[in-house]
Amino acid sequence: MAKILLEMRNITKTFPGVKALDNVNLQVEEGEIHALVGENGAGKSTLMKVLSGIHPYGSYEGQIFYDGEECHFTNTKDSERKGIVIIHQELALVPYMTIGENMFLGNEQGSSFKINWNETFGKGNEYLRIVGLSESSRTLIKDIGVGKQQLVEIAKALAKHAKLLILDEPTSSLNESESKHLLDLMLKFKEEGMTSIIISHKLNEVSYVADKITVIRDGSTIETLTKGVDDCSEARIIKGMVGRELSDRFPKRQSNIGEVCLEVRNWNVNHPLYTERKIVNDVSFNVKKGEVLGISGLMGAGRTELAMSIFGKSYGEAIHGTIIKDGKEIHLNSVEDAIRNRIAYVTEDRKGNGLILSNPIKINTTLANLKGVSNHGVIDRDKEYKVAVDYKEKLRTKTPSVEQLVGNLSGGNQQKVLLAKWMFADPDILILDEPTRGIDVGAKYEIYCIINQLVSEGKSVIMISSEMPELLGMCDRIYVMSEGKFVGELSGEEATQEKIMEMIIRGADNTVANSAS
Repeated sequence: MAKILLEMRNITKTFPGVKALDNVNLQVEEGEIHALVGENGAGKSTLMKVLSGIHPYGSYEGQIFYDGEECHFTNTKDSERKGIVIIHQELALVPYMTIGENMFLGNEQGSSFKINWNETFGKGNEYLRIVGLSESSRTLIKDIGVGKQQLVEIAKALAKHAKLLILDEPTSSLNESESKHLLDLMLKFKEEGMTSIIISHKLNEVSYVADKITVIRDGSTIETLTKGVDDCSEARIIKGMVGRELSDRFPKRQSNIGEVCLEVRNWNVNHPLYTERKIVNDVSFNVKKGEVLGISGLMGAGRTELAMSIFGKSYGEAIHGTIIKDGKEIHLNSVEDAIRNRIAYVTEDRKGNGLILSNPIKINTTLANLKGVSNHGVIDRDKEYKVAVDYKEKLRTKTPSVEQLVGNLSGGNQQKVLLAKWMFADPDILILDEPTRGIDVGAKYEIYCIINQLVSEGKSVIMISSEMPELLGMCDRIYVMSEGKFVGELSGEEATQEKIMEMIIRGADNTVANSAS
């Protein structure tokens, strides 16, 4: 019988007004990959923060046994000394420091008084090779992509001699090939004897790597499923997560598509720093009233840059082209112009650019339409509160109060607050950039219902998503983007993952051929 490396017994953790964990139990065997799954707010990340010492001993009830002894971790240094290393969903890297400096930050190589830089960069390169990165450890973090940054975080964990590696949503910002590489790396580490815990909402990835799957719902342990013994199908896992069958991931919608609401013609955008580099190249498209329009493409195709440049020139240089709304040309030179013309953009980076995490829900909800809660330029706090409560109930946001700080909410509930913020601005056109990134299937379904409600009211939704099943399940029409250009258009009925990928690859090949000629 395999050795139990970790056991967490009867863990209970309470925050003001909320019991986040209620007698949670978890056993992890040495050398296995153990998945934690559950809806947003179920308590997965909180449990791992208890384990790693972020929530210190004394702030929770219950016991932690690791490698045969009871542990009382008061901070992450305590847990790391035991070989327990956590990699959070939001990467903890300093952009203007090198990979090597980041890798050994707080774990500096050399003496107490002098850093040995040769050792720092030499060891850094060794760990980079282990995770499959060919970059030099002297490269600045800002000069590598998100996928490579995630691998740097893993290399950083290895440099701390990790025996138990905890990964919280490690592939949420990665494309398909980057995700596959990371998951294969986990399997390689498993062969070498490392134990891992992965938190993920991507159930296909969980099925690919996990030996066991523990389901947490509403702060309680529901069950642990063992691959090869129990039914570990996605349908079975979802039932455990949400407490019910979820036979259809995408709610049905009766399409009622009207006239063209927005048309973009010959849109061009250059990179804000490397101004000679074209990011969006002569793109033209339209969206109709009551339509969900999808934009598909690989990471780096230019989808977000296109959306942000349309939304009041929030991104890019040398932007030119024509925007026509309801038959009239409009000029969107600022975010204020876009909002005034009833165009909204829900960013993919809800924590960095979408919400003010240190402010309560009520303030975040009304940020984009302060006039809607003001009298003669003075905010009416009663009206602000009422609006926030209305949207909390309408979107079924899980929170004890709209006075709650947004930073204390789960990812899915933060996403609902972000949607509420822009819904209160009453846009005709809502651009959703990765609207369900990092949130669970139950919360996704609720957001899909919100999208269907918006288009049933005659509004237009432009959905950018890296999840092809989401686009295929929700969109009336899909544009395919590759290398800054639109390379194809498909109706919802004819669209398939295979056709979309064919268009992407063909578009990339044409770009290479054109640049060579």
